Amino acid sequence: MMVKGEIQQLAKAASRISGFDEVMYGGLPEGRTTLIEGGPGTGKSIFGLEFLYRGALAGQAGIFIAFEERASAVRRNALTLGWDLVALEKAGKLAIIEARLDPATVVSGDFNLRALLAIIEGQSKAIGARRIVFDALDVLMRLFDNAARERREIHALHEWLLDHEMTAILTVKAAEGNSGHLSRYEFLEFMADCVIRLLQRPGEWVSTRELQIIKYRGSDFGRNAYPFVIEPDGISIIPISEFALQHQALGPHVSAGTRQLDAVLAGGFRRGSSILIVGASGTGKTTMANTFVRAACDRGEKVLYLGFEESEKAMVGAMLSPGIDLHPAIKAGLLKVITAMPEAHGTEKHLVRTFRTIGEFEPAHVVVDAISAFERMGSPRAAFEFAMRLAGWCKDRGITLVMTNQSSGGEGERVAISGLGISSIIDALVWLRFVEEDGKLKRKLLVIKSRGSNHSTQYHDFKITDHGVELPGETTPTGQDRPDRRGDE
Repeated sequence: MMVKGEIQQLAKAASRISGFDEVMYGGLPEGRTTLIEGGPGTGKSIFGLEFLYRGALAGQAGIFIAFEERASAVRRNALTLGWDLVALEKAGKLAIIEARLDPATVVSGDFNLRALLAIIEGQSKAIGARRIVFDALDVLMRLFDNAARERREIHALHEWLLDHEMTAILTVKAAEGNSGHLSRYEFLEFMADCVIRLLQRPGEWVSTRELQIIKYRGSDFGRNAYPFVIEPDGISIIPISEFALQHQALGPHVSAGTRQLDAVLAGGFRRGSSILIVGASGTGKTTMANTFVRAACDRGEKVLYLGFEESEKAMVGAMLSPGIDLHPAIKAGLLKVITAMPEAHGTEKHLVRTFRTIGEFEPAHVVVDAISAFERMGSPRAAFEFAMRLAGWCKDRGITLVMTNQSSGGEGERVAISGLGISSIIDALVWLRFVEEDGKLKRKLLVIKSRGSNHSTQYHDFKITDHGVELPGETTPTGQDRPDRRGDE
């Protein structure tokens, strides 16, 4: 019995699609109808089929109604994702009904949905199905001879679903255009309890798939446009905006790689912080980052290295010159190097691969070399989103993130030192630069900020030698020319 004034939560059916239930705050409305609309190639059919497939694996039987494809084609397409639908059909957990119709029968008026619904009801009782997907319902609607008949038949379908308390998905093609609006079939949006729009946005180099929840009766939901990818095992959605305020507090100091660097940083970097090493080409950014990597692996801590500018062999080989041998750490399974060309995929696919690798490898630290390559994933916005989402993901999990970025080397490089507008999420910022003194080009290091540390505010000479990074002379945080910046932004 419900107490007066008590709020009753809407029952939801978990989809078990990676990331989707998070943006839906639990899943699809149970016993109600969801409309999925989108243009060609946006993933509507895969989405509906995965909802049934994941449910069937969890013991919840479902029915797939195909108005556009043959049942045999549905089964073959599913195998490319590793989904054995035949095994589920034999186990009584899934039924595929081929409902492609003869246009002449529909136009003549000899067809209505009653016969199809009777078949579905019989199949539903046979396997105990509570989930159902009507794929490409617009194909059926286009065969009717007038709008009034379309509405009458769809209304009959909606009433049947309500009477049988089925958790249903209807997929339809959206009209061409930027809005993705249904136009002719917009009454479906008003009828459905939940409306999801799938989009495919062309980029400069690659296109990006996005999911947007338009409405959800009786429930709140994530209101952003969420990028998603279709991976070899199904759909993965990136619910980026939901973790912004869940970051863990910064941990204790960990060594930056040498006692000299640690002295300048007043103890090293903070565990779980986001660190940016910035400098022009040749200033030693990759060497500085791998100085940190070697020290972490020497402590027995795992490091994931994401390279976007060099192959693993090229990077590891180049580090031998300054005396940083990463081979033992790789052989011991403490260092995992993943490399990729930024142009190979869109932002969302790079992120999904990165998040999945982090989940499988469980590193204590992640190194990215270099974020200046991110813009080649599609656009400045794509670069910004990749950096923000990766930093947020790592902060949520207490993972130290070290990023390098190539600056212009000009006089104004400190004005926009990250180049991506992500300075607000950076906890420690180390600037490397070349300075000409006495006719020689010297390397200089400046710690611009380091949250929670009374770091040095002076320029420090540093060298890259056969034994790594060296900072000759005074390296203790003395002679400060500004107040203590603990916790500064």
